[in-house]
Amino acid sequence: MPTRLLTLHQMPQPTLTYYNLSPSVTAFSTTRHGGFSQGAYGEFNINRFCGDNEECISKNLEALSRTLGISGNAVIMPHQTHGTEVRLIAKDFLTLPQQVKDMVLEGVDALITDVKNICIGVSTADCIPIIIYDPAHHAAAAVHAGWRGTVQRIVLKSIDTMHIAYGSRPEELQAVIGPGISLGAFEVGDEVYSEFAEAGFDMAAICRREDKWHIDLKECNHQQLCASGIADSSITISPVCTYTDYADYFSARRLDKASGRIFTGIMLK
Repeated sequence: MPTRLLTLHQMPQPTLTYYNLSPSVTAFSTTRHGGFSQGAYGEFNINRFCGDNEECISKNLEALSRTLGISGNAVIMPHQTHGTEVRLIAKDFLTLPQQVKDMVLEGVDALITDVKNICIGVSTADCIPIIIYDPAHHAAAAVHAGWRGTVQRIVLKSIDTMHIAYGSRPEELQAVIGPGISLGAFEVGDEVYSEFAEAGFDMAAICRREDKWHIDLKECNHQQLCASGIADSSITISPVCTYTDYADYFSARRLDKASGRIFTGIMLK
């Protein structure tokens, strides 16, 4: 039977959740819909480190870059390792050999840039993605804050790095806390609770005890953003709990680690 070729109009298009930060940026999170991947990776996944089919990933990346109006190599996502490494993406990054790009992005959990028409982003499936935009200097950050990164205050390190690199001032910044696991769904052991307590978090404000401890990762990062000097009115918090809304957003706790990932990104225009 002959293969039916799809026109661009007929090809799946990623269904994105957009964040209204400024007409000068495109900020979004992907959903599970509008792609080529199958099973627990379906439909839309561009993460190459979670076991998905490489051809499907390439098709999904092509569809996303087409939606954004940029080339596929201008969508930049690090290989995250739950650390606090922040990497600056400069204009010459796109000219580097792929092997060098991979080295630059290895072990990185946050990206910052002031380069137009590239999309920086992070990959999550219950962890908390955070976008930061500096309208005064037209610069941006994308931050992956799992519980380990949250304990180590990666979002504060990212803001400090933006200040060093671009002169960003917290009172001028806007932020989005994207889809992630909720307080009700994020059950942890005593050892995780202890790490947050020892790191000086206000435990009464971020956790509650049921059969086990539950921690509110979104609120942890919200408090850090406010503590940095960002106005609360400039912070948007997604209501999506990935564990509950796993039909629309990937959740590693629901679907297992061998599943797709949400990509939360920002592109300066």
